[in-house]
Amino acid sequence: MTTESHTESTEATKAAPTGVILTDVAATKVKALIEQEGRDDLRLRIAVQPGGCSGLRYQLFFDERSLDGDVVTDFDGVEVVVDRMSSPYLAGATIDFADRIDAQGFTIDNPNAQNSCACGDSFH
Repeated sequence: MTTESHTESTEATKAAPTGVILTDVAATKVKALIEQEGRDDLRLRIAVQPGGCSGLRYQLFFDERSLDGDVVTDFDGVEVVVDRMSSPYLAGATIDFADRIDAQGFTIDNPNAQNSCACGDSFH
């Protein structure tokens, strides 16, 4: 008798066309923060800047703007926006939210980031 086993995370994640993944925990936190702001026009914008020896530098912030070439993806009511220049660098990246005694805040696990120091060439 052969049994196939599939390992699935108990926490659902959703893949976006941009390749960015926002976990349900992160989406819930974003919703709560937007509600605290009392606005319904805000979206979570994720951008990447070249970071030299430190690798990729990320920007996560609430934004009401729409820029030419933005890729907008809905995660259970939370709109995530990635500009067209950052999109390739964020393909496959997972955005999560940690709420533990030793760490709290948004985390980004990006397979495109390299650990080695290569100033000015930290992507791919």
